[in-house]
Amino acid sequence: MATKKKNLKYLISRIPDKPGVYQYFNKEGIILYVGKAKSLKKRVASYFTKINDYSGKTQMLVRRIADIKVIIVETEMDALLLENNLIKKYQPKYNVMLKDDKTYPWICIKDENFPRLFVTRKFIRDGSQYFGPYASVKMMNTMLELIHHLYQLRNCNLKLTPENIEAKKFKVCLEYHIHNCKGPCQALQTEKDYNNTISEIKEILKGNIHTVINHLQTLMKRFAENFEFEKAHEVKEKIELMERYKNKSIVVNPNIHNVDVFSLVTDENYGFVNYFKIINGAIIQAHTIEMKKKLDETSEELLELAIIELRDRFHSDSKEILVPIELNLELPGVTFIVPKIGDKKHLLDLSEKNVRYYMKEKMDQYEKLDPQIKIDKLLAQMQKELRLTEPPKHIECFDNSNIQGDYPVAAMTVFKDTKPSKKDYRHYNIKTVKGPNDFASMEEIIYRRYKRMLDENQPLPQLIVIDGGKGQLSAAIKSLKKLKLMGKIGIIGIAKRLEEIFYPGDKVPLYLDKKSETLRIIQQLRDEAHRFGITHHRNKRSKGVIKTELSEIKGIGQSISDKLLKHFKSVKKIKAAGLDELEIVIGKAKGKIVKDYFEKGETLVNPPEKVENIKNTP
Repeated sequence: MATKKKNLKYLISRIPDKPGVYQYFNKEGIILYVGKAKSLKKRVASYFTKINDYSGKTQMLVRRIADIKVIIVETEMDALLLENNLIKKYQPKYNVMLKDDKTYPWICIKDENFPRLFVTRKFIRDGSQYFGPYASVKMMNTMLELIHHLYQLRNCNLKLTPENIEAKKFKVCLEYHIHNCKGPCQALQTEKDYNNTISEIKEILKGNIHTVINHLQTLMKRFAENFEFEKAHEVKEKIELMERYKNKSIVVNPNIHNVDVFSLVTDENYGFVNYFKIINGAIIQAHTIEMKKKLDETSEELLELAIIELRDRFHSDSKEILVPIELNLELPGVTFIVPKIGDKKHLLDLSEKNVRYYMKEKMDQYEKLDPQIKIDKLLAQMQKELRLTEPPKHIECFDNSNIQGDYPVAAMTVFKDTKPSKKDYRHYNIKTVKGPNDFASMEEIIYRRYKRMLDENQPLPQLIVIDGGKGQLSAAIKSLKKLKLMGKIGIIGIAKRLEEIFYPGDKVPLYLDKKSETLRIIQQLRDEAHRFGITHHRNKRSKGVIKTELSEIKGIGQSISDKLLKHFKSVKKIKAAGLDELEIVIGKAKGKIVKDYFEKGETLVNPPEKVENIKNTP
């Protein structure tokens, strides 16, 4: 270990203070992580000098580093591109994983005489022009449909050189006769006219529809001035078709030209980035990528990586980029803007709507395949919102029930992985408290519960929820302190009136969003404890009332009462029973005592009116 530290210290001392890319390797020589930095020396050294400031995942990475290699580059932009390429090539364990391995289609204009236009998934550097890639095949097909409506292009594979055409090696095919092609194979269309068509198509594919419309309007006027009305009408139809397409495509001010838009949403494990390419206010590219976090990367780090990746993938040369947050990223000749109002803000909002929809769809898919993902996500949200040190996989909630101090009981409900665990529910009869004292009752049951868990070496919960405000919470804390558990278990109180969340030693309560899933689960816990406790309290109270009525009869003890209740099922039936029926169950002497008691109508401790009132108490 000492040799390893010494070697790493030597390697760090040799790293230059220049921009570049660093690579971490384990002792087997497998690449663990690739990163970029403006200053390689400062960045790499920070991993080892500030290790305690990093998350557990990053600390694990640092412990595995056995070798460091760096690549020096001229600019930060070069570092960004190199980092992106190395991550895609080696896919290191601790780097953000771009979950996007699809091959997207391109529209190719072939480098040849009378160029063909076709769709391909192979990018070949042979001088041909490629437009795309198109993440949305529907968008690509819409573009192709427009082009085929506007222009007549050949789709054959013939080698249309001037020599072959002059030698009349070809004949027109069916495409010519159905007016899908103008017959360049037999010189029925000049190469200049064909290339003019290709130039217009290129402008459309670049998103410059307005430029093409202006050109066609000029052409239409010239045909009209020369009395070529049939040709003018054909051009007019093309203009109308392009206007309809343009009106469907434009989403904001058409003066917004050649702009990239990026939006980001994240959760504990994933980041999603949406990309729009805007030309003349029209979205000509739209794509969303998913990024799997590895080292608790920040939103800024994820967005920077996505910008480099997507601009490279879609060959963007935009000089203006709209982003939702400030970035410490410099690209030559590029301006980053965080719009607050106006059409550009509208574009950013639209991008965010798309990325949120994409994220929801992805999460729904993952949750169907693995329901535990949803549970883990919710637990992580609860940990964050309730300011806990760990996810509350095991939660216990306590509630007291009594009426003016009579029949005091308590109930405990248990949630595991955000769901009720009814086999772990418990009832408690209050033993040491006399009279209506909720605080003392709470102190007793908390002590009894966790004293037993400690004695039996049972796993403790991550969170205790107390149904009540500051008083009940303080009483529960007293017991945790006695058991030396304070700080080892999270504990909160919830006051029902305003759903306030109270914390130990904090006078100001926490108010969760009313739509929060965290609040919903805490309310469900509290309501379950209340229901469970009230049920037990009513049962005990009912038994207490029955015992009081029969025990008031002098000479009738518990065993005789039990016999009567077991046989007759209720006090009402005992009262209505004849002497002979009573004698059969409990003998002549006892039967006569019971019969005489009820016939005399002696006053009971709890008369029927009061019994009825108690039973109807909520």
